[in-house]
Amino acid sequence: MFGKLGLIAAVLALSACSAATATPASPPPASKPPEDDARFSKDIERFGSVCEDFDDWDKPTEPFHIHGDTWYVGTCGITALLIRGQDGAVLIDTGTDKGAQAIAANIESLGVKLSEVKAILGSHEHFDHVGGFVRMQGLSGAPVLVGEGAVEVIRTGKDDPRDPQAGLHAPMAPVTGTIRAVADGELVKVAGLEITGIATPGHTIGAMSWQWESCDTNGCFTIVYADSLSPVSADDYRFTDHPQYVAMFRKGIARLRPLECGILLTPHPSASDMLTRARTGALEGGMSCAQYADSKTKALDDRLAKEAAAQ
Repeated sequence: MFGKLGLIAAVLALSACSAATATPASPPPASKPPEDDARFSKDIERFGSVCEDFDDWDKPTEPFHIHGDTWYVGTCGITALLIRGQDGAVLIDTGTDKGAQAIAANIESLGVKLSEVKAILGSHEHFDHVGGFVRMQGLSGAPVLVGEGAVEVIRTGKDDPRDPQAGLHAPMAPVTGTIRAVADGELVKVAGLEITGIATPGHTIGAMSWQWESCDTNGCFTIVYADSLSPVSADDYRFTDHPQYVAMFRKGIARLRPLECGILLTPHPSASDMLTRARTGALEGGMSCAQYADSKTKALDDRLAKEAAAQ
């Protein structure tokens, strides 16, 4: 029954998130703004030139300014974001335990002390994005804020058995410090910032996306950090056998579709053509939240179709 899925599953297992389900038919990138345009950034352009699509998760890269108070502090393969507020900063995702070392160094290179990080937010409960929570919480003392369905995984380090990828990877180090669940639609107020948590389950049970307004002297953008939402699984998992999970998955995708997102960012940069956009020197425009949601609906539909064809 699984013969036709064998190769697919093997490839997917090597990528814990979205590399095996590359975003299809994305819109063409915006034209490169002239270098005297306020939107143009040589640092963003450099990120696009030194990093590759679906790059190594732990490959270091220099941090860069995205817009307003928002900075990219992640690696080439895994996004981590620092939002600087009046009373400190918020970090979203930490990468792997090894990647968190590079992310901590990036934060400090911006002149931000790790003790100034007042909260660590998470996208979804897989080690490539939150495996560094223990290290970063130890360095900062900040509480970890995640979706309600992710709390137990973060607290124990063990997979949720309902996760399509359960059993693919060794357990993470459990977070022993403060962990708080964020409800769907909750406005998180910390460090003088306001960030809305949006439950977008599917890739995992506890997946969250985050939305906030970013302003500078040239205007404001709504930034959305949209979770992976790719239908990746262990070899013997069939989404078709879990109709309630599929219904939850579609609901998670639907939560993203109507969102305003002047700048769309994702846990894997390549999932939303971040690197393609970066090569123009700007991250504004390009893929919208609706287009991202449509691409993830197609990926899920394609996966279900392949499972049906394998029966």
